[in-house]
Amino acid sequence: MPPTRSREWFDDESFWRETYPFMFPESRFEATAAEITALLKLAKPRGKAVLDLCSGPGRCSVELAKRGYRVTGVDRTRFLMKKAKARAKAARVMVEWVESDMRDFVRPDSFDLAISLFTSFGYFDDKDEDMTVLRNVFDSLKPGGVFVVELNGKERLAKIFQPTTSQRLPGGGWLVERHEIFDDWTRIRNEWVVIKGGKSRTFRFHHTLYSGQELRDRMEAAGFGDVRLYGSLAGGEYGVNAARLVALARRD
Repeated sequence: MPPTRSREWFDDESFWRETYPFMFPESRFEATAAEITALLKLAKPRGKAVLDLCSGPGRCSVELAKRGYRVTGVDRTRFLMKKAKARAKAARVMVEWVESDMRDFVRPDSFDLAISLFTSFGYFDDKDEDMTVLRNVFDSLKPGGVFVVELNGKERLAKIFQPTTSQRLPGGGWLVERHEIFDDWTRIRNEWVVIKGGKSRTFRFHHTLYSGQELRDRMEAAGFGDVRLYGSLAGGEYGVNAARLVALARRD
């Protein structure tokens, strides 16, 4: 049985319902095919079994399934899982959907490729739980399997950080974001205020920040070898000007 845990920020289903329209606009889905093409070129998986951790609304899982991959999508958010199932049905593809916490999911020696994209790694208050996830993924990969993590890198964030930003939302309204770095630049605390129709909702969440070297060290400590860093899924050097931090690690 999975351990009993106290309620965490990502357990709030209303957060995902309220933010879904601007976190997952149709334009993001339209860009998925090109992203997956780049991902597969970078990772070069040896087989067709793929684990999509924090699969969300099925954006990557469905695209991979369209290409003949046997995909297992793992997420604990029911709202997003429902969206994912509907998208797979509309695309007429089969995906194994597993409602589970990534700290609990492990399926030994089962996957050729595992992915964690769109800054879905580092959510937990206890940083050691990130190690639990990495070990679970390592164990779930077949020998020679590859794990790809894609997130906001600390180096890039330090360059562009702004305590407060705002943007107009599609369909009207505003999103006001407030950010605070804490714990010696290892964590970020976020407050999102969604203003629509004269009403506002406030959501607070936080996650761990990783530099390229910190992420590499963690992956190596979990058993991975040949950890390589890139500036995007299309490859390129990682540094302060990189759009994203992408780590590719292999189970030897």
